[in-house]
Amino acid sequence: MCNVMTWLGFGSHIRKARRDAYMENDRLLNARYPGGFKIITTGSKAEGLTSFYESDTDNMFVNGDVMCLGDGLPGDMLPRQTTLFTLNTGSCYHGHCRLLLKLRGTAFCHNLRDALYDDETGRSFLISDLYIYVLNSATLGPGEVRHSRAGPSLPSSDGAYRLDRVPSFVCDCPSILQRWAERRRNWPPPDIVQKVVSLRAFVTPVGHKGSEFKYVEWRICFNTGENELVSSLNNTQVYIYVILKMVVKDILKPIKKEITSYTVKNLVFWLAENNHQECFTEKNLFNWLCEGLRKLRTALSTTNLSYYMIPERNLMDSCGMNEKQQRTWVETISDMINEGPKLLLRLPKIRQAIVSHPVPLFWYCNRRLEIELLVLKCINRREQCLVVDGVVNESDSMQNSILIRIVQIVSEVSRKMIGEGSCVNYLNEIFERMLM
Repeated sequence: MCNVMTWLGFGSHIRKARRDAYMENDRLLNARYPGGFKIITTGSKAEGLTSFYESDTDNMFVNGDVMCLGDGLPGDMLPRQTTLFTLNTGSCYHGHCRLLLKLRGTAFCHNLRDALYDDETGRSFLISDLYIYVLNSATLGPGEVRHSRAGPSLPSSDGAYRLDRVPSFVCDCPSILQRWAERRRNWPPPDIVQKVVSLRAFVTPVGHKGSEFKYVEWRICFNTGENELVSSLNNTQVYIYVILKMVVKDILKPIKKEITSYTVKNLVFWLAENNHQECFTEKNLFNWLCEGLRKLRTALSTTNLSYYMIPERNLMDSCGMNEKQQRTWVETISDMINEGPKLLLRLPKIRQAIVSHPVPLFWYCNRRLEIELLVLKCINRREQCLVVDGVVNESDSMQNSILIRIVQIVSEVSRKMIGEGSCVNYLNEIFERMLM
């Protein structure tokens, strides 16, 4: 089973290569645009768990000229250009807050000004819905299509490429991180705990669904810290995470994000923290998968799963799941557990890998992984070859060598498909499907 997961692109070497490529891309973009905003890739791309076109690319756009501080923290040492908000958590659901304006910095922009609201006492709050509405009117790039808002993100697409932009601010809330760090645990190790604490937090413009202040509230999150946590999972734990995500996507098939991959990630974090790490071996992967399914079933039946960083926040609260869905999903997971190892055949990707002949499967998987790494390398090389006004130096020998190899691989796959009687239309279509 572990070999199958490696062939499908979830082995440790490809995960690391993806993570490194996206981190380098963030570095290059932030060096080219050294202004007030910083781009941070998060989600499955930063975790190294999805191919280039396989899912959305989640990018946080962090306004570096804004700082949000917990109650009682001093803000007198901030640069003059920094606008300061304090976290007002009164009457907000756990893990959420309202942003109270304390100080306008010299870089105070119209996006902030247009999203402020003064209450009856004269206090100015930054309204999350207004802020994201203002940002959603920004001009997109050529060929880019805007989509409906999804939570705190502003989704868009350009062909097969899908991007979720999440506006955010840096947030200092040491008390939350300290409570998390002081928990008794089997995982993560102390060095990772300290690194997560050092990475601080962010606030994003979305309120709790069940709150009367949801249009005003902001969510406190720890995206960069969670990237580190996923990176510190061992192979078995990562495979549990990936397979449970497949269960949600391909078997449960939620329509309105009643349960998400983020729910699964938190479930795996708790599983890792509460059990000895030496127990998570590749030999007993299936046993731990069943334990993960049982935890998922419990979360669905009780509509309760604590957020790993702030346990008081219930990720299943106001998730929108109705009783019929709940019964169906609980029964489905029970059936899967009772099926034993055969449950894996329910998952299309794994089933296809298991029933395929190993030689052509291995051949194709190698080409697929090679072309993905070449694409990531090409994107970063193009960024390095930019000259003036976004124009790329097309004579760069390294970039051209990468492009030639990509064409060779796609042509090779095309010839093999034709030889096996497949209907092949366009090389570009093959290229895109190899990256999905």
